[in-house]
Amino acid sequence: MARYAYVNGRYVDHREASVHIEDRGYQLADGVYEVVGVRGGKLIDEVPHIDRLDRSLRELRIDWPVSRNTLGFIIRELMRRNRLHDGLVYMQVTRGVARRDHAFPTTPVKPALVLTTKNTKHIVADAGAGVAVKSQPDIRWGRCDIKTVALLPNVLAKQAARESGAYEAWLVDSKGCVTEGASTNAWIVTGEGELVTRQTDSGILAGITRLKLKSICDSLQLKLVERPFTLAEAKKAKEAFITSATSFVTPVVKIDGDAVGDGKVGNTARRLREEYVRFSETGEAVT
Repeated sequence: MARYAYVNGRYVDHREASVHIEDRGYQLADGVYEVVGVRGGKLIDEVPHIDRLDRSLRELRIDWPVSRNTLGFIIRELMRRNRLHDGLVYMQVTRGVARRDHAFPTTPVKPALVLTTKNTKHIVADAGAGVAVKSQPDIRWGRCDIKTVALLPNVLAKQAARESGAYEAWLVDSKGCVTEGASTNAWIVTGEGELVTRQTDSGILAGITRLKLKSICDSLQLKLVERPFTLAEAKKAKEAFITSATSFVTPVVKIDGDAVGDGKVGNTARRLREEYVRFSETGEAVT
C-alpha cells in the first residue's frame, strides 16, 4: 500500500515528498510542530494539540498556513489515505521559503505545512517492566514552552541515553532540578504519596498528555504538586514515570542505573496508565 504525505497543498507519495532547500525550517529551524496520537482511528486530545500549535505559531509570529477547519480535514484525509488505525500524526509549520537571512523575510511568504503519519503498535494498559532513564545536562534554549523543530539538544540527550542502555534522558538544570525528558514530561511519586511534576513555565513544554493526566489525578483524588524536584529527590522517590503522546504513561524503574523504589512498576503509575489507555480508547474520563 502506498504511503502518503501532505506537503503544501498536495497529497504525495511519501518517498517523493520534499520541501524547498531554502525553507526556513530546514535552514534555520524556524518552525513548529505537533504530534497527535491516534487510537482506533480516532485522534486523541485533538483540540488541545491544535490549541498548542496555535500558541507556538503566535509565539514565533508565524501565520496559519490554512484554517483550523481545513487542517482538521487534511489530517483526516491523510489518515484515511494511509489507513491509520493506531499511530501518530505529525504536523509541521515553518515560516516558509525565502532567501537565507536570520531576520524575518521582508516580503510576505506563505508558511509551509507538512503532515505525515506513522503506524505504531497498539498500546496496551499493561505497563510491562518499566524503563530506565539517564540524566543529562539541560543545554536547551530558554523557551522550551514553544514546540519548535530546533531539537538538537534533545537529540543529543536521547542518543546519550540510548547508548547507555536507557530508554529516555531526563534533563537536569543548573540547580540540579529535573526539567523534563528529551521528548517526555517527568513525574515522581514521593514516599508520602504525592505526585510531583514541574510547573509549566518557559523551562518545559506543557504536555497535552500531562494536562489530561492532571484531570485523571483529580478524579482519582490523588494529591498532585507542581514544583521543581531535584535529581537526588527523584532517585529517592517511591515511583517515577514519564508521559507523552507517544509513551502515554510509562513507569520509570531506574535512574542512572539506580533502582527507583523497589525497582518495579509501582501501583500509582500502573493505575494512571490503565486510566489513560481507557481514556484513549473511549474518550471517557475517570468517574
